[in-house]
Amino acid sequence: MEEDKPIEQNENTGKQMDMLHGRLFGKIIAFALPLAASSILQQLFNSIDVAVVGQYASGKAQAAVGCNGSLINLMLNLFVGISIGTNVVIANFIGQNKKEHISKTVHTSMLVAVISGLFLLVLGLFIAEPALALMDTPEDIMDQAVLYLRIYFLGMPFIMVYNFGAAILRSVGDTRRPLYCLLASGLLNAGLNLLLVIVFHMDVAGVAIATVVSNVLSAGMVLFFLTHEESVIRLSFRDMQISGRELSQVLRIGIPAGLQSAVFSFANVFIQTALNGHGADAVAGSAITLNFEFYSYFVVTAFSQAAVTFISQNFGAGNYARCKKIFREILLATILVITVMSILFVFGRNFFIGLFTSEPKVAEYASIRMVCLLSAYFLIPTYEISGAALRGIGHSLTPAIITIFGTCVLRLVWVYTVCRIYTQFEVLMLIYPLSWIVTGSVMLFVYFMTQKKVLCSRLE
Repeated sequence: MEEDKPIEQNENTGKQMDMLHGRLFGKIIAFALPLAASSILQQLFNSIDVAVVGQYASGKAQAAVGCNGSLINLMLNLFVGISIGTNVVIANFIGQNKKEHISKTVHTSMLVAVISGLFLLVLGLFIAEPALALMDTPEDIMDQAVLYLRIYFLGMPFIMVYNFGAAILRSVGDTRRPLYCLLASGLLNAGLNLLLVIVFHMDVAGVAIATVVSNVLSAGMVLFFLTHEESVIRLSFRDMQISGRELSQVLRIGIPAGLQSAVFSFANVFIQTALNGHGADAVAGSAITLNFEFYSYFVVTAFSQAAVTFISQNFGAGNYARCKKIFREILLATILVITVMSILFVFGRNFFIGLFTSEPKVAEYASIRMVCLLSAYFLIPTYEISGAALRGIGHSLTPAIITIFGTCVLRLVWVYTVCRIYTQFEVLMLIYPLSWIVTGSVMLFVYFMTQKKVLCSRLE
């Protein structure tokens, strides 16, 4: 039968990676670094938006752009989480040499991407103003914030197509072509930002339009790569249809991962609401620092994607001892890289913050947040990498539940108890490292218990 034939790991001019054999560390780095660069470039869309309006428009315009981040992530992350299911399922089928199921998963996933993107577009247009009002967005930036959000959501179908397409490419170890997509779209975004804000004085509308156009380019490029692919992940528009079996497997992994991200963002919406109470300067300062947090976090998620992809393929192929080795090497590498990045950002914070603003009060808030959060960022890999490893062996609901209680519930309790008594900005920021300690400790414990039960029992 077709699906019993081995899948060539190095076909299509070497774009695919053999994750089942050979030394691991070099392959993990080769997978993770382009993915981290891709995510950082994607974040540069928002970073450039914030920097351009801060330097060439006003602090209020900067706050209007920055205050949308948590709400955008809340609405986007559930569906982007489903793309993680696509990655896991295809990688697992590769390990099992099931080519027919790989093709069905590819075409099902891309149709889901289009449908979910259109849904988010319509939803975003309708709820932009009431959602920002519920978050107590300062009145003096409300109109600009609503305008930015509505324009941003016009690009949602293209964002979803890119993310699902990139997940398909990553499932075979190809993280370079998604990087090329975002490199091209990032350069376009930067150029359009400068043109529309400086030359045409469009401020918030200009940076939003630039982001949408850039997303169109990245989606178009990833579709080009997939439709011209010569391997089992080739996309044909005529074959795009929902396959119930493959969709159920994608959703089984993807929905818990998406819910975890969505609930995580839900908690951050309430923190953003509390943050809004400190005024536009605090909002703008946090928006600046958030860029550097994202840069660090995307390195973590790149290694976590490596963990889930490598472990999924090897788990599907029955290489259980190799799964344990993958987890150890990725966890240590991630902690090391994040520690170096955190030291760089914290000690160079005056320089980095100065790239975004010249307003002293905004810079003060940015500095406080950077010290409080980035000094403890090495804790994040403890729950992100162990959670990814759990998904790789088919346990997606467990890390979602742990994250919901360790981050969402704990942060909400903090906001509505401690922050009501101690209203200082620094007290609000402390909930982040505290939640990372709790979540990381529980996730590591659960991972090792599950690993012992699932992997070790199969090795016997």
